[in-house]
Amino acid sequence: MSDHYQVLGVGRDATGEEIKKAYRKLARKLHPDVNSAPGAQDEFKAVTHAYEVLADPQKRRIYDTTGNENGNDNGFGGGAGFGGQNFGFQDIFDTFFGGGGGGGRGPASRTRRGQDALINVRIDLKDAVFGTNKKIEVDTAVTCPTCDGSCCQPGTSPRTCDICHGSGQVQRAVRSILGQVMTSAPCGSCQGYGTVIPDPCHECAGEGRVRSRRTLNIKIPAGVATGTRIQLGGQGEAGTAGGPQGDLYVEIRVNADPTFVREGDDLHATLTVPMTAAALGSSINFETFDGDREIAVKAGTQSGEVTTLKGLGVTHLRGYGRGDLLVHLHVETPQKLDAEQEELLRKLAQLRGEEYAEGRLAGSGTGVFARLRDRLGNH
Repeated sequence: MSDHYQVLGVGRDATGEEIKKAYRKLARKLHPDVNSAPGAQDEFKAVTHAYEVLADPQKRRIYDTTGNENGNDNGFGGGAGFGGQNFGFQDIFDTFFGGGGGGGRGPASRTRRGQDALINVRIDLKDAVFGTNKKIEVDTAVTCPTCDGSCCQPGTSPRTCDICHGSGQVQRAVRSILGQVMTSAPCGSCQGYGTVIPDPCHECAGEGRVRSRRTLNIKIPAGVATGTRIQLGGQGEAGTAGGPQGDLYVEIRVNADPTFVREGDDLHATLTVPMTAAALGSSINFETFDGDREIAVKAGTQSGEVTTLKGLGVTHLRGYGRGDLLVHLHVETPQKLDAEQEELLRKLAQLRGEEYAEGRLAGSGTGVFARLRDRLGNH
């Protein structure tokens, strides 16, 4: 017995689609109606039988394991030739006509799964840090409450199509290279469903679903960010004719916060410190999402220094713990001084050896103003 994989010209790891493509190519070439060369008919029978075995997962498994089909290694086997009943006429028809033929498919089903739906939900940054529960209103298709998805007016039911007699298909003769061939197509009277609805539901117009607004309670986990999508299975559009609902996807949009900026799972904030507090040292209460925290400002603090509060950032979405809160200190220089305040600062400058006269620094003092002067002088 020849090797079926070699007959079709495919590897033993070929997929079902690759096997089907190889068979179609060879069938077009070797079919007796298009190839009258000696031996072509026998080759066509071998190709057809090889496809019959390898296209059936169970037969292919037995063949790969034992090297034969059902323990029988006697050539083509019964019913494997062109006139046999096992190789599937639909594949031959698809080979020459591109599909759409062959009876036996049965009527189509009106029932279809509903589409998925997507909505955007806005939350505050604090909700993203800790998570929250939120009520949302969704406008989607739901199963018709009047007909309960049957598409029929209550008290009525679908009727078998008089044209196709419930098969959903009508046959017609087509002339081809194979001669006159009977093909089938969806019935135009019932649209291929095999039944017609003589009295459609008045509320849903025979679709089995209607539009409705409903309220859902959703749980938004801690750690979400803008762009995060939450999938709610079976909460999307209802399908036609009582079909199952699709899924609902909730896409998160996080509002900007006036105090905190998020970077990954860390939060950043700026704390303004008076010049005197920065010079003398102090402690300042700072309001976080977890309540007030005391920020220690050491004497001599400069603008740009950062105080890190561990574990006060955003909760990790796919793990445990939280990021950090980084507080950036900004030393504020007073802009408006009265005469007394200005005099006090002049005295401070003199005490520190920082000569200041007529709006200019003088001398080579090493105080803060001298360092500022030197820094500016280098630019």
